[in-house]
Amino acid sequence: MGRVRDGLFRPWTAVLLAGVTAVAGFGLYWFQPWKLWQDETVREALPGTATTAPAVTTAPAAPTAPGAAPSGSASAAPPAGPVTLASGELISHEHATTGTVSLVRLADGSRVVRLEGLDTSNGPDLRVWLTDAPVKEGRAGWHVFDDGRHVDLGALKGNKGDQNYTLPEDVDLSAWTSVSIWCDRFDVSFGAAELAPTI
Repeated sequence: MGRVRDGLFRPWTAVLLAGVTAVAGFGLYWFQPWKLWQDETVREALPGTATTAPAVTTAPAAPTAPGAAPSGSASAAPPAGPVTLASGELISHEHATTGTVSLVRLADGSRVVRLEGLDTSNGPDLRVWLTDAPVKEGRAGWHVFDDGRHVDLGALKGNKGDQNYTLPEDVDLSAWTSVSIWCDRFDVSFGAAELAPTI
């Protein structure tokens, strides 16, 4: 009788083990818990030194000899290097997050979102989003960034360091007010920064 029972239960045992293995494998793929202990550091340089737009001052012109060329010009030349258009400090949401975010116009006219001193947790499917959502402290700010509009700038290159993300040419910066490190798999913000104009 024992052998008959063993024969009946072996197929169910195999099915059960296969099911448990499949569920465990899917859970590992979906949550990727090992990433919480893996840091990816990226150190990207920004061409030139980003500065805020210089203040324009007017000084009286020095007298010149008759017939001499004027020493100054009527309008100041535009800055030759990168210019920071807006910036903000990252705050923590679901994971502790620090660093700064800047919108930078490069010398060639292209624009990037730059993360500097980023320090957050690693995780599955992390993205960098430029959004029109307000930045809220605490749990109230975890899920707001997919309520409105956003521009997906691509996968987060690393959970630590300095990184650049190119903005599409047709992005109107006046329509966007924040940047989120967004976990697209679980629809939650790891951290975000409100952007304040600097010029």
